[in-house]
Amino acid sequence: MSEGGAMQPATEQGEREPEATSDADWKPVTDALGRTGKFGDNNTVYRIPLPRTDLHVTSQGVDIKPGLSLGGYAAFAKYDDGVMLMGDLVVTEAELPKVTDALQTHGIEQTAVHKHLLEQSPAVWWTHIHAMGDPVKIAEGIKAALDATAIPAPAAPAATQPPVDLDTAAIDAALGRKGTADGGIYKYSLARKETITDGNDILPPTFGTTTAVNFQPLGGGKAAINGDFALTESEVQPVMQALRKGSIDIVELHSHSLTEQPRLFYLHFWAVNDATALAKALRPALDANGLKPTA
Repeated sequence: MSEGGAMQPATEQGEREPEATSDADWKPVTDALGRTGKFGDNNTVYRIPLPRTDLHVTSQGVDIKPGLSLGGYAAFAKYDDGVMLMGDLVVTEAELPKVTDALQTHGIEQTAVHKHLLEQSPAVWWTHIHAMGDPVKIAEGIKAALDATAIPAPAAPAATQPPVDLDTAAIDAALGRKGTADGGIYKYSLARKETITDGNDILPPTFGTTTAVNFQPLGGGKAAINGDFALTESEVQPVMQALRKGSIDIVELHSHSLTEQPRLFYLHFWAVNDATALAKALRPALDANGLKPTA
């Protein structure tokens, strides 16, 4: 690692923080993948986006924008025992067997195979991936999996963000948090209050251990919402009950990882309604979720 990637001190419990890194540290990975990413969590996670901008997916009559549900990624972090990969690939049903074979051949674990949406056309699946070891070999395995899909080459970022046709101030007020506009979607990424570990390695929020809430404008103040709650065992039923009380559909309950502590379960949801009403319906579920307190 470069001088900017000096080791972070271990915690008192022996837990290992990921190192701060630089673009140069990940150049062999980006060369292997032919894609670049962005840093998160104080330059400790390098996250490469893999959105399915090539697909035209509909669910219950809604044209799904990539930023609502179709945003795959591969995230890397350096620890003193190696580089860790965590990610999520969005694949069609026809692609899934070939992607599975490519991942397994290259020693990349699949830790979940699931869906984010209820009724959908075409059929799309999400597979979470995990690996630990040499970053170039991991990147080569991901490249083999990507070659089994029609995931497009990265596009140049838009010069300006498209407008979000929603009353975002009212949504923020209802949720008690500030969202972010991203590609025409209004998003929240909410970290849990406790430290999440895999063995002795601390998993930063950018690895995907967060609760995600996305609003896609549909016109006239309406929105489709989709995302997932990151929940401990004791939170699963209260959050389910809160969502259903707000007439929000439950899509999927599953895990993203196999060995993290505390054990996390991810609850995907869906609804279409007035955006502010949806935010008010979501608030009790967020209050039942063990999230970091708002500033």
